[in-house]
Amino acid sequence: MCIRSSSGDWGVFVQTLIISCFIALIQFTSASLLDKLQNNYLVSDFHELIRTDPVANSTLQLRSCTLFVPTNAAVRKYNGTILVSYHMATVPMTVRQLTKTIPSDFEGNPLLYITRNRKGEVYVNNAWINQTESTEIVTQENKRQVMHVINDVLVPLTLLPTARTQVTNPNAWEFLQQSDLFDVQENRLRTYRSQVTLMRKESLYQSPGGHTFFIPVDEGFKQTTRSSLVDRKVIDGHVILNSVLFSAAQSTEDTHTTAAFEDNIKVTVNFYYDNDKKLYVKSNTLVGDSKHSTGVVLAQVLKANIPVSNGVVHLIHRPLMIVDTTVKQFLEKNFGCNSFQSLVDNKNGALRRFYEVIMEIGGEVLDDINSLGDVTILAPSNEAWNASNIENIIGNREKMRDIVNMHIIKGRVDVEKIKQSNENMIGQFPTIHSSTFLYFNVNGDDTNEVVTVEGGGVNATIIVPDIAQTNGFVHIIDRVLGVPYTTVLGKLETDPMLSDTYRMGQFSSFNDQLNNTQRRFTYFVPRDRAWQKTQYDYPSVYKKLFMKDFAYHSRCIMERHLLIADDIYTMKTLAEMTKKQNDSIILPTFRDSLKIKVEEEVESYVILWNYKRIRVFRPDVECTNGIIHVIDYPMLEKKDIVVSGGSYQLHSNFCIVFANFIILAIAKNLF
Repeated sequence: MCIRSSSGDWGVFVQTLIISCFIALIQFTSASLLDKLQNNYLVSDFHELIRTDPVANSTLQLRSCTLFVPTNAAVRKYNGTILVSYHMATVPMTVRQLTKTIPSDFEGNPLLYITRNRKGEVYVNNAWINQTESTEIVTQENKRQVMHVINDVLVPLTLLPTARTQVTNPNAWEFLQQSDLFDVQENRLRTYRSQVTLMRKESLYQSPGGHTFFIPVDEGFKQTTRSSLVDRKVIDGHVILNSVLFSAAQSTEDTHTTAAFEDNIKVTVNFYYDNDKKLYVKSNTLVGDSKHSTGVVLAQVLKANIPVSNGVVHLIHRPLMIVDTTVKQFLEKNFGCNSFQSLVDNKNGALRRFYEVIMEIGGEVLDDINSLGDVTILAPSNEAWNASNIENIIGNREKMRDIVNMHIIKGRVDVEKIKQSNENMIGQFPTIHSSTFLYFNVNGDDTNEVVTVEGGGVNATIIVPDIAQTNGFVHIIDRVLGVPYTTVLGKLETDPMLSDTYRMGQFSSFNDQLNNTQRRFTYFVPRDRAWQKTQYDYPSVYKKLFMKDFAYHSRCIMERHLLIADDIYTMKTLAEMTKKQNDSIILPTFRDSLKIKVEEEVESYVILWNYKRIRVFRPDVECTNGIIHVIDYPMLEKKDIVVSGGSYQLHSNFCIVFANFIILAIAKNLF
């Protein structure tokens, strides 16, 4: 039997198939979102809330809508009353169709705000939308409905049960003006409201559109003079125009310009999370004047993400931009930024552990800080103190006092000053710990700038720079300085200033031994700029130092720089040995011995070797298995590498002869 098919028959068949599939699809999706919720175990708790809400139930039965559904985990984490209607909108919208603002179905139709970030993530208010779980259906009544699963409960601004005045869908000014009527916990906003009125800045908070408002609570004005410092520019610095910033949807790396951003004053704001996941906001006055100091002010966010009709409000513990405390007061009263809480109550301050350590060693450090006049503190974060290597010395008061002093610089040192000192060399500043310097390095551009500091063998990154005080700055860093946590090899691997020495040691496997924790090394390490200097003195030698074919010669040079003994040699020890000997001292190196003199100069040391004066750029960089002295010139001579007629030439000639021999042998066998 032969089956014949024309193109027309085939077209009819395809049309019939499509219609059949469409009918089946309609039948499949004819159930309401209620049925979808009931069958989704991830959101069963919210389904139960809808089932007992007659208005929401009716909407899902009869109307088109968009429904934002919190997961069970989000519902169970939330302690308040969940308002189902605030999770609904009467216009069906897929993820692509979501507009910047959507009127909710809650009383007064307060807005829901949609944020799309650079990662392609989508948020509604402060809740992340799981796009893979979004569902669209058409009900039997031909109503289109869309469901989006979110990771947090949506919380509208609501009145207190005791409120006698009805306020519906307020803007930021109406919220501030009548804040006592709203459920904002124990926070009161009367002082800041009075200053906004006094400065006639109500219109800023009434502005239509979508903005972000930071409002300090009354507790942040306990210092009697602080409220008088809230002028028109400071108020502008608490508002980000034309951007609605819910905290979860923002990257802490993003910096936002405030309304105080013009020729004479420039203030930016960004969010910051500490290691305990507490949320802070940082204002940074880039350009100031006689009334507004440059620098960062850090404020904890007490109640975040309060939606209003023209944006979002965040309540903060103190006003931004205002610098009115000394460094000592910042550590003493703030105890990590909560100036209104007692030391006992404030268990989660950003610098809680640093303050505790200061008090454990007697507290005299605070008096020292106060007596210095201008001062800069490199303050380790709470997380930094959890490192295991610190536990071994935390009870040693004398050692801890030295370590704390290593974090204190006399004078005002902000990032701008660090950058200026880095223009021609690594920036270095003396600490109040005897003969100890901190070395700063700036990497990246202005949009992605990373400032690192090295002290006592530890490299730390400044995670919150330039917290301004009346007499200096506080920088929060991610490690405790002066407590080594890595081997000599680990230090070479991670220190950008020592990369050439590390690379040279890799050629000949010289570096392998430097990870041995059973030995004690003293290593004179030329910094990168030291090797660059040899390029001008011995150009042919410099070129070969970094060639693998000359690994043997490089290794010999490295061995001259490495002392191996039962104990380490600090620069002070070497200087004292030289003075006592009144002549050169002989030290045991990996290869033979090293004959040097060490002279102590003002705040520095000089090594005399082979008629050369070599400055010690960074002395006493401690490691877990030794100590490094960073030097300004290698202990190198021209004869260290034979330029011509040496092993390289011999090796090359041998390779050529051997290759010719192989070719001749192959040719003989073939022919």
